[in-house]
Amino acid sequence: MTPSCSVVVPTVGRPELGALLASLRVACAAGPAPRDVVVVDDRPFPVRGANPPLDLGPGPVDGVRVLRTGGRGPAAARNVGWRTVRTAWVAFLDDDVVVPEDWTQALARDLADAGPDVGGVQGRIVVPLVAHRRPTDLERNTAGLETAAWATADMAYRRAALDAAHGFDERFGRAYREDADLALRVREAGWTLRRGTRHVEHPVRPAGDLASVRAQAGNADDALLRSLHGRAWRSRTEAGRGRLPRHLLTVGAGAVAATAALVAAVPPRHAGRPRAPGGARTAVARTTAVLAGAAWAGLTAAFARERLAPGPRPGDEGHGAELRRMVLTSALVPFAAVAHRGLGAWRWRRTLGGDVPAWPPPVRAVLFDRDGTLVRDVPYNGDPDAVDPLPGTRRVLDGLRDAGLPVGVVSNQSGIGRGLLTGSQVDAVDERVRRLLGPFGTWQRCPHQPQDGCTCRKPEPGLVLRAAAALRVRPAECLVVGDIGADVEAAVAAGARAVLVPTGETRPEERAAAPVVAATLAEAVASL
Repeated sequence: MTPSCSVVVPTVGRPELGALLASLRVACAAGPAPRDVVVVDDRPFPVRGANPPLDLGPGPVDGVRVLRTGGRGPAAARNVGWRTVRTAWVAFLDDDVVVPEDWTQALARDLADAGPDVGGVQGRIVVPLVAHRRPTDLERNTAGLETAAWATADMAYRRAALDAAHGFDERFGRAYREDADLALRVREAGWTLRRGTRHVEHPVRPAGDLASVRAQAGNADDALLRSLHGRAWRSRTEAGRGRLPRHLLTVGAGAVAATAALVAAVPPRHAGRPRAPGGARTAVARTTAVLAGAAWAGLTAAFARERLAPGPRPGDEGHGAELRRMVLTSALVPFAAVAHRGLGAWRWRRTLGGDVPAWPPPVRAVLFDRDGTLVRDVPYNGDPDAVDPLPGTRRVLDGLRDAGLPVGVVSNQSGIGRGLLTGSQVDAVDERVRRLLGPFGTWQRCPHQPQDGCTCRKPEPGLVLRAAAALRVRPAECLVVGDIGADVEAAVAAGARAVLVPTGETRPEERAAAPVVAATLAEAVASL
């Protein structure tokens, strides 16, 4: 029997997405097709207007769903994707790969062969390189994906393993190290990981001359991984050896050379008067500057030679451009790497403190839907006298306030956009709710109609994201309580936790899809 599986693709709108979905459509036609294909659009929400539509290619996969997350990073995008499906397995693909025609068949075999202790199965990544010359530094770095462990360019996880590990750690804001961290936590939860037989093709994407310098931002994620998993994180995550020790030596030599040269150029003052140049101190500084500068130059030249040696030969296409890039970036990369690692270590030591908290973080704020959750649902209510709090609501809210948890409201009010209510009428109703139920740390509402295509109307995540920002907490530190599926979907899209408290208006499918269902408001917050 073929295990049920969904496919999740996070994207930032790269044009390669259309090619991936076109290849996936061909693979699905050969069968067996995944139950769901979820594309998570993680482009930042525009300040004005709207993002251009995603390029889903000619003839996208039937049933593809597109969700929006507002630019919170690939870890958050993947979490939104897998939490919206209910299959036994979730296969993650990057938006710049292409799947072969037999990919879904090979995926089905890989999952069928996975024993009950297997939490994840990795696909092989093939990076096509040009045959008429040696690969460039960028091409070799991309080809390193072929031996990378647990890369989510093609990685399938059992849903139960994702639940046990609480998904991807959203503190990893880039597409780097979040996959290694998840693999380690899945193993720590008692699951094993294995490699499958399927494969995807990962072409080399064009990049500018400073691509290798920009890539050093990943050193900040290395600092986070070390904070979470200790000094042995490289061996535990199969990350291989890094160049940071050599970069530290290079930067140290450069810093000593620059400091000594400055000392030599500015003679010290004595009794308010500068000494004559050429003293012993100046001579020592000059010698130090020369020796340290020679060390920096030697280390930099060795780094450049190391990167050039496997690359294009003189006379090969692109050799001159590659030589220029390697000379320039070999001088810049060590400084960029050390700077990002230092800033990352400082940031996470300051943010996480001495005791590094596990993922996910504890709940620090609770957000409520208004109608049907805090007060009885009166459709398009513009009358403050019609506000009727549900039984026990004030007691629950006061209990949260007494515990130091801020509370807020996230509410759709499309009656304004439909012309059925004025903003002033809704203001009066909201004020009546506050008088009856006490103060709220934030109150966010969406006045738009469904067809307006805004990013705030639930099930879009905008209201939850705005409320979290107003309360100065991460979305993952919020619990959202509501009575319909749109409340739950908005919470999931924002990366928050969700509890459904059904009413007579709640549909059975909404109840079935909710991650947590509580009978009452008190039960919804009882575990906090």
